[in-house]
Amino acid sequence: MTTIPTSSQPARGHQTFWLWAMCLTGVDYFSTLGYQPSIAHNAAGLLAPMATLILVLVTLFGAYPIYSYVASRSFHGLGSIGMLEKLLHGWLAKVLVITLLGFAATDFVITKTLSAADAAEHIIHNPYWPFHSQADDDAQRLYITMGLLVLLGGFFLKGFKEVIGVAVVIVGIYLVMNFIVLGVSISFLVANPGFFDAWLEKILAGKEHWHVTHVPELPISGWLGILAISLLMFPKLALGLSGFETGVAIMGLIRGKPGDTHENPKGRIANTKKLLLTAAIIMSLCLVGSSLAVSLLIPPEDLGMEGAPGEFKAKDRAIAYLAHGESPHLKGFPLGPVFGTLYDASTVAILWFAGASAMAALINLVPQYLPRYGMGPEWSRAVRPMVVFFTLVNLLVTYIFKADVDDQAGAYATGVLVLILSACIACMIEIFKSRKGMLLLRIPWYFLGITLVFAYTTVAVMIEKPDGIKIAGCFIGVIFLASVVSRFFRSTEMRMGSLEFANEESRFLWESLLVTEFPVLVPHRPGHRGLISKEEIIRRDHRLSPDIPILFLEVQRGDTSDFLLNPLVEIKQEEGRFILKVSRCASIAHVIAGLSLELGKSGKPPEIHFGWSAESPMAANLGFLLFGEGNVPWMVRELISKAQPNPEKQPRIIIG
Repeated sequence: MTTIPTSSQPARGHQTFWLWAMCLTGVDYFSTLGYQPSIAHNAAGLLAPMATLILVLVTLFGAYPIYSYVASRSFHGLGSIGMLEKLLHGWLAKVLVITLLGFAATDFVITKTLSAADAAEHIIHNPYWPFHSQADDDAQRLYITMGLLVLLGGFFLKGFKEVIGVAVVIVGIYLVMNFIVLGVSISFLVANPGFFDAWLEKILAGKEHWHVTHVPELPISGWLGILAISLLMFPKLALGLSGFETGVAIMGLIRGKPGDTHENPKGRIANTKKLLLTAAIIMSLCLVGSSLAVSLLIPPEDLGMEGAPGEFKAKDRAIAYLAHGESPHLKGFPLGPVFGTLYDASTVAILWFAGASAMAALINLVPQYLPRYGMGPEWSRAVRPMVVFFTLVNLLVTYIFKADVDDQAGAYATGVLVLILSACIACMIEIFKSRKGMLLLRIPWYFLGITLVFAYTTVAVMIEKPDGIKIAGCFIGVIFLASVVSRFFRSTEMRMGSLEFANEESRFLWESLLVTEFPVLVPHRPGHRGLISKEEIIRRDHRLSPDIPILFLEVQRGDTSDFLLNPLVEIKQEEGRFILKVSRCASIAHVIAGLSLELGKSGKPPEIHFGWSAESPMAANLGFLLFGEGNVPWMVRELISKAQPNPEKQPRIIIG
């Protein structure tokens, strides 16, 4: 599953017709036809058409309704991860997002490595490939895959323009080629029903004829037992669900209607739903058609099904095998080496472009979250370092898996399914919170059913092929480690954003304070003691005369796991005392330092008077990192000295 980079509010000129935007989804979604039929039949044998039909039903009645709802609630392209980030708060939300980013990274990285590996498979099995050698196929596939990945990295270092136009051409040609191959194949099967009868006969003859190992033993038999086994095998085909997160992620590029607003783009939402449904229908038809054609027209020994020895000439390129006219049953116009080569070219192009869109997703996704959380270094916002880093990761993953498509399928499916499951959970929480009344009435029962289906599918894939969990675990571990280190070293950055004001009176008073010297700024924690008592203690202990004006600062913490600060300011004047109340603060020290620096820009820097704290240094530092408070005077001094190197313009810190 991949995404194309888009801002949360794209410029009007960057938006396009929804059908063209669908091609951005299609380079990922439709490109799976290059390997999905082979993977499906290797996993489910002759039961693949039935398992594929279940996959189609889950797509149309499960994934589509979920992502249709996601499109209506997260219409600026942040998808299900963005929904969960809004629905949950604090460190729990950050940990969840980072975990999902680990699975997303697994998804995107394996998209590139698996797509490049399958492109290499199509290249080396083309009859016109001059270096074909059965003994060297594995080595050639590895070298070609790595070459494609390096080429992909170089492509991004140079620049990536006209994405939509290229995607429309590639997807259009690829779909036409597939429609021709599948159309010829299905027409042949309709004209020769004996193939269908022979397939049914083998299915009913028993599991020893299905070319599947480890068939589960069930207490039921006949068609009901076959259906039950197909349901159990369906999770192995989960790669056919790999395009929905992309469709939501590119919403910012979809043209809406003239009446759309930033807060309610009804036209864009409606067009995104058209995109999702159209893509799902096209893919469903291709999946069912390819599954039937491959099961009935390709000998098991060429497919590489479990339990069927042979050369596996159709492995990871089943539709290309038909396009070349290699099937002993299906030969003649238009299928043959020339047409098959054209089909290979279109397949390699869309697989490579799917990798390009995955790269675009990665270099867009990381800056959206990690640096904003303070959990990513600043260089992670730059394209070139990120491209180099992920290209090296791609080469490492390719080497570990030896560019084998089947070995990477489980990891890919794990990333895809975890993201879909996260979308299901986000929709459940959103709907539950929006409804009122009895508990049973607030639960979205249909979405709950869909969530259980995807939960079962995800767990089944993880158990069957734990590679996805291992790879995702590595990504999650690296992200967490880098996040902790980055958050620690970036903790003293002055990360104040723009101030927001509770009302116009507060804005006016703030602008007045900027031109009026208040030499003393006193942080005050409400609830400990009253302002009168606080002022008496401060003036006595700090030896301040009654004629020195004091500005009291009350800071209310918000989500302390946030990194960037956009505080809300309210200024009141009570009994001649100015009180500056600040809320939505992730860090008390940052707010005090930022406001004192602002107050000192137009005149003499103020003094900041603190009381003494008996808190231990270790507890204070940990409290600062995690909860935005602790050792406040020392941290304020550190922040001020880094933000303002000129000592004469630095506010003074006084502890009494």
